Amino acid sequence: MIRNPILPGFNADPSICRVGSDYYIATSTFEWYPGVQIHHSTDLVNWRLVKRPLDRASQLDMRGNPDSGGIWAPCLSHADGLFWLVYTDVKRMDGNFKDTHNYIVTAKSIEGPWSDPVYVNSSGFDPSLFHDDDGRKWFLNMLWNHISHGVGGSPKHPSFAGILLQEYDAAAGRLVGPVKNIFAGSPHGLVEGPHIFKRDGWYYLTTAEGGTGYDHAVTMARSRSIEGPYELHPDTHLITSKDAPDAVLQRAGHGQIVETPEGAFYHTHLCSRPLPGLRRSPLGRETAIQRCVWGEDGWLRLEHGGPVPAVDVPAPTADAEPEAARPMRYAFDTPDLPLDFQWLRTPFPERLFSLAERPGHLRLHGRESIGSWFEQALVARRQEHHAFRAETLVDFAPETFQQAAGLTLYYNRHKFHFLGVTHDARRGRVLTILSCPGVWPEGKLEFPLAEPIVLRDAGPVELAADVRGAALQFSWKGEGGWRPVGPVLDAGVISDEGGRGEHASFTGAFVGMIAFDVSGRALPADFAHFTYAPGEA
Repeated sequence: MIRNPILPGFNADPSICRVGSDYYIATSTFEWYPGVQIHHSTDLVNWRLVKRPLDRASQLDMRGNPDSGGIWAPCLSHADGLFWLVYTDVKRMDGNFKDTHNYIVTAKSIEGPWSDPVYVNSSGFDPSLFHDDDGRKWFLNMLWNHISHGVGGSPKHPSFAGILLQEYDAAAGRLVGPVKNIFAGSPHGLVEGPHIFKRDGWYYLTTAEGGTGYDHAVTMARSRSIEGPYELHPDTHLITSKDAPDAVLQRAGHGQIVETPEGAFYHTHLCSRPLPGLRRSPLGRETAIQRCVWGEDGWLRLEHGGPVPAVDVPAPTADAEPEAARPMRYAFDTPDLPLDFQWLRTPFPERLFSLAERPGHLRLHGRESIGSWFEQALVARRQEHHAFRAETLVDFAPETFQQAAGLTLYYNRHKFHFLGVTHDARRGRVLTILSCPGVWPEGKLEFPLAEPIVLRDAGPVELAADVRGAALQFSWKGEGGWRPVGPVLDAGVISDEGGRGEHASFTGAFVGMIAFDVSGRALPADFAHFTYAPGEA
């Protein structure tokens, strides 16, 4: 069986592509660098992260992009001996305007090298590229209407003004011919995320509707002509949990069809697993997949019936077993950053960190404050489980309260908890906690420790974070072993729904290492290792 989610932790907007017996899924990365995650599988059961293709300044620079801006909804396809990756770089997302620039990059193999981007348009987000069997290529994206009086999709939310279609001339690297609005969406509203699949002379259009919250859905329509008109699925939605509040997989929507070599059909979708009893999703929007069948009426439906996604789904073959989660220990003894880790926004990581300056360590150069949109020395990995323990060892000698380094549970600038080594004018080197428990938009800090913990000895300090559902306990290792630091903190707020809320928070919780030095001296902090160990909630 396939066990959902197949890509746990923040992996939203899955676009799936099959080449021979190999499957690839591309997911959104928003403000995290490098851009776009691509996972690979041969059985749809077990997946491995193989590439983040947008990894240099000529392709992507997100400095100044807002929280949850950046890379939205990539589309991965294969045609003409090339992989084609289409994506949006969102520079503004608040208010009436959305500055959303759409690009295409290509490569002969997933591993690259990937080309510099070709600019396509900026009329809306969630682009996709469809390769028709006559050799023509078609570019789709949702249309954003900034002069409307509502935020949301057609017809009840006029800012989401339909799905645009235009032919793409690959040789010229530009759109050609008329722009046509081919689909206004269903009455559910907020139409976005278009993908086209062709079968038996029908063009099947799947879209995402209902927003990114608990009304999310995959909506299907079809037409004999790619330009429409499109008729709605008799059930409207192929996949949704909007009427199933007790389903394990909530907020289901936004995905794509794939056919196996044997002729079986699956549909990816994003989903979330809220904490039990809470409408909070620290793991963000994850990737799941459902087995589907075609009915006698020519419409696709979930094999198990109804629109509610299943946790366990039959795999294409019976010999694939899901791999068990295991602890991960990173020693930072290789030339490159382990693939599980990312940083924020900048294409110049050499200003943030080094694996060579002190061999066997990850050196972070203290830059701007935690939560900066420009240059923040934060290196972190996704939270993939509702319960886990993270540990690290940091060697840091601050000289002022403006310098700090340590361990953080982080979502964005107004949702984080940070256990750091810093300096106190009266006490010397100390441990303290900085928290921003969802205070939007100010990002005002709280200080859960009434008095900082004095670190009497120089040298490295071991730090840990234990998360059990909505509870976070920091600790440090002193004489006599591990000791708790401060009160139990609210880990549930480090979630899509915390702070500003799910309709403006599109990533997920990360845990990792950070150093900042707002004095401008770029004081380094050295981390000897990092451990992430799944636990039981």
